[in-house]
Amino acid sequence: MAYDANRQTPQPEWLTLGQAAKYLGVAQSTMRKWSDLGRVSAFYTPGGHRRYRRSDLDRFLDSSGPGSPASSPSGSGPLVLIVDDDQALREYVRVNLESEGYEVREASSAEDALTALGEQSPDLILLDVMMPQVDGWETLRRIQEHTGIGAIPVIMFSGQVDTSASEAESRGVQGFIGKPFDPRTLIESTKQQLPVS
Repeated sequence: MAYDANRQTPQPEWLTLGQAAKYLGVAQSTMRKWSDLGRVSAFYTPGGHRRYRRSDLDRFLDSSGPGSPASSPSGSGPLVLIVDDDQALREYVRVNLESEGYEVREASSAEDALTALGEQSPDLILLDVMMPQVDGWETLRRIQEHTGIGAIPVIMFSGQVDTSASEAESRGVQGFIGKPFDPRTLIESTKQQLPVS
């Protein structure tokens, strides 16, 4: 048993998913994702429930650098990764989402997106279809290869390609915004898919 320094009461060494999420100050879905990705050690009961050791969570907090979700100040919102080669569009979406309480990271290419994923797993990815070198569909395939299909929700968008929502859905995408493309629709879709608590 660990002891709470303020209360001097014994604290359980093993925490449930909900207790661990509260301990780190993140959503249960984020906690699940981190354990699935191996960022936080989890043990599984015979019934398949996750259990977390308090000392492992403390180690995770200690190793999380500035700006990571675990060490962000309370009240920082969900993390959105926007992947688009258009800097002006990225900036427009970022500024609008940040004003709504989201944290936003930007990537201008598939390579940048995978690097960002390796550093910190986002809660949602906004992904442009039309990009030079590696397009959005190939980027999506690489992301899914890295994280698993459906592990991170993805909304794809394009102002130049007619793609049916059903085709996007068949590839594991949560949303598709096509022509005529309006960045405000992308922002609204983000808020619907990933509300700020």
